[in-house]
Amino acid sequence: MRDYSPDLTAPWKKPQPVPEVAAEPGLVVEEPGTGFCGAVIRCEAGTVTLEDRFGKHRVFPLEPRGFLLEGRPVTLVRPAAAAPVKPARTASGSVAVPGARARVARAGRIYVEGRHDAELVEKVWGDDLRIEGVVVEYLEGVDDLPSIVAEFDPDADARLGVLVDHLLPGTKEWRIAQSVTSDHALVVGHPYIDIWEAVKPSALGIPAWPRVPHGQDWKKGVCKALGWPENTGAVWQAILAKVTSYRDLEPELLGRVEELIDFVTAEA
Repeated sequence: MRDYSPDLTAPWKKPQPVPEVAAEPGLVVEEPGTGFCGAVIRCEAGTVTLEDRFGKHRVFPLEPRGFLLEGRPVTLVRPAAAAPVKPARTASGSVAVPGARARVARAGRIYVEGRHDAELVEKVWGDDLRIEGVVVEYLEGVDDLPSIVAEFDPDADARLGVLVDHLLPGTKEWRIAQSVTSDHALVVGHPYIDIWEAVKPSALGIPAWPRVPHGQDWKKGVCKALGWPENTGAVWQAILAKVTSYRDLEPELLGRVEELIDFVTAEA
């Protein structure tokens, strides 16, 4: 037995599908029933308003095949709502402030241990720091910390924040940090031997940071284990180039830097 469609209308008599066109402002169409031709000036739920060349307005329903566009039938539809524009973000994840000028530098400072640390902080938090007027300086070695704090002489209007590598209980770095007792100085640190390790391995395309035997130069040991060049300066620049935002950094570093920024910028 053959199956027959209940629709016995001859194919040539069936209405052919027509394109759907968004009723964007300025689109010129004709309503064939009235012959009114005009540009779309408004499209609301179920209706469209046209304006002819004499400035006359007419409102028509949005019906299938209800208009002619360049002589061809079309179905006007309401334009899709524009997606809300998300605010741009800085590399640190903060809302960007386009055109904002750098604030005059505060008296307070943030010191970070080593040039590589300073470069990483600048790359990720640089925009935020300039808006807040916070200057970052590098600390050549944690051994210099007590003298720097004494010379800086922090107070309520000039706070001092310090970021130290490998700040773990019982280490030399820990003992030196504990010697800083000023209420207007904050010393925090991350657990990594070197700032390199604060970059997520996934950002560099490696499974993990290799373990380097105690007593060996950590950076050179890493380069050897991963087959990287022995020029650690060049390797660091390659690592830094892979860091595009806070998402490429470990949370143990992120939290400490944000803590320092909040401390230095807090109102007295």
